[in-house]
Amino acid sequence: MANVTRLCQTKSILTVNGQFPGPKIVAREGDRVIIRVVNHVAHNITLHWHGVRQLRSGWADGPAYITQCPIQTGQSYVYNFTIVGQRGTLWWHAHISWLRATLYGPIIILPKLGVPYPFTKPYREVPLIFGEWWKADTEVVIKQALQTGGGPNVSDAYTINGLPGPLYNCSAQDTFKLKVKPRKTYLMRLINSALNDELFFSIANHSLTIVEVDAVYVKPFKTNTLIIAPGQTTNVLLTTHSNYPNANFFMQARPYVSGQATFDNSTVTGILEYENPKSSSSSSFNKNLPLFRPNLPAINDTSFVTNFTKRLRSLANAQFPANVPQNMDQKFFFTVGLGLNPCAKNQKCQGPNGTRFAASINNVSFVMPSEALLQSHFSGKSRGVYASNFPIMPLIPFNYTGTSPNNTFVTNVTKVLVLPFNTSVELVMQDTSILGVESHPLHLHGFNFFVVGQGFGNYNPAKDPAQFNLVDPVERNTIGVPPGGWVAIRFLADNPGVWFMHCHLEVHTSWGLKMAWLVLDGSLPNQKLPPPPSDLPKC
Repeated sequence: MANVTRLCQTKSILTVNGQFPGPKIVAREGDRVIIRVVNHVAHNITLHWHGVRQLRSGWADGPAYITQCPIQTGQSYVYNFTIVGQRGTLWWHAHISWLRATLYGPIIILPKLGVPYPFTKPYREVPLIFGEWWKADTEVVIKQALQTGGGPNVSDAYTINGLPGPLYNCSAQDTFKLKVKPRKTYLMRLINSALNDELFFSIANHSLTIVEVDAVYVKPFKTNTLIIAPGQTTNVLLTTHSNYPNANFFMQARPYVSGQATFDNSTVTGILEYENPKSSSSSSFNKNLPLFRPNLPAINDTSFVTNFTKRLRSLANAQFPANVPQNMDQKFFFTVGLGLNPCAKNQKCQGPNGTRFAASINNVSFVMPSEALLQSHFSGKSRGVYASNFPIMPLIPFNYTGTSPNNTFVTNVTKVLVLPFNTSVELVMQDTSILGVESHPLHLHGFNFFVVGQGFGNYNPAKDPAQFNLVDPVERNTIGVPPGGWVAIRFLADNPGVWFMHCHLEVHTSWGLKMAWLVLDGSLPNQKLPPPPSDLPKC
């Protein structure tokens, strides 16, 4: 725990090693990473290494009750994994309840020694991690929401590297400042660790060149503004002006909102300052210089998000190929969206018409087990823990983006979808209009996937696949299902274990918008999940 003051208020927060945001992990492609986590707080804890493939190391993935029981107070666990075939920006965060509100930090994977970036070598590299600041205790926020059935309260500020910036009360001194020199190229490693908000980001009077998302290189393109969803990372090159500009520049992020729920409608601000070659005191910030602000899109600008997303393409060259699965073994269709649960007798609930908010995939609102799924599977003791008949399509088809069905109640169960080793999977995820359309950033653990198609309205299996990009689609681990639309992804199930897939808007995960894939062992020794480590926590 550490005492941190923001927005005129001091609160005690959970930290790793007393740091907020948490420590930066730097490794190289091919490195083995060993992290011993000791729990000194009153909460159960797990940590997840977001985007790390975890090839045959599922015991180290980290989501509570999926791959491990949580680390209890006074206990420890060693996360042990090797980074295989990945380089770029990822991140780590707590993966239990809403504790990732303050427990998060960057993972920077450098290329193998002697391997250059496929873009201009930067003068300097800077991590920029977006977060949300809450005056309230986030554990109380979600606990109250789950008790009442209503929507949770929203955050009080957004942050860049833990700092809200000058547009909030008492926060001028809590501003992230990036000092730059003219005629230099900076690599900015952007991470969205906010709990519940996709964010637009822009720097006034500067363009950004997108070179990587989710630790996969992309064909570079220039933009003034980008969109980044919770769970996603984006590497951009910032090339500074050729001469000292005699000005300072705001870099700002604010939410993209596609649903109807209340949200934190505020803006986090950092400052880009140029070192003055004529001034000896380059460390001091000159308040007298003119200050430029960026033009961010309207908060509901879905067309900007769509156009930006469509520009993301894999490099797909000899050195960095796009190995898109071409012949599909399995095709699945998942509806993702909100729903309802009935209110318990003798209780007043604050959801629509006295019900409780829920969220689901194919109308299954996932119930977290009390034992870890991976251990139950590995030990052959799955009975009573989970069922293996997760629906591969909606049990009752309806007009997904049109008029909602009369019955919008969900089914509350713990189910997984079983895949034989090396199954090639095509998954279409369809947003629904039940309680309003909304963008859902879906994150898949244990795999990257290729985003082969997306569109608005209801997915048409007869027509839409003809438009799929099977040549250079973007490869990532977290993708937004468009509001009132669909997205199609492909991946190869070459990693045995139990792999969580969930909305990275924490409120939707809490309401049940999550499921798990169970990938069986292959026949060869290097296609099997090794036994659990001896210090794996017990429930």
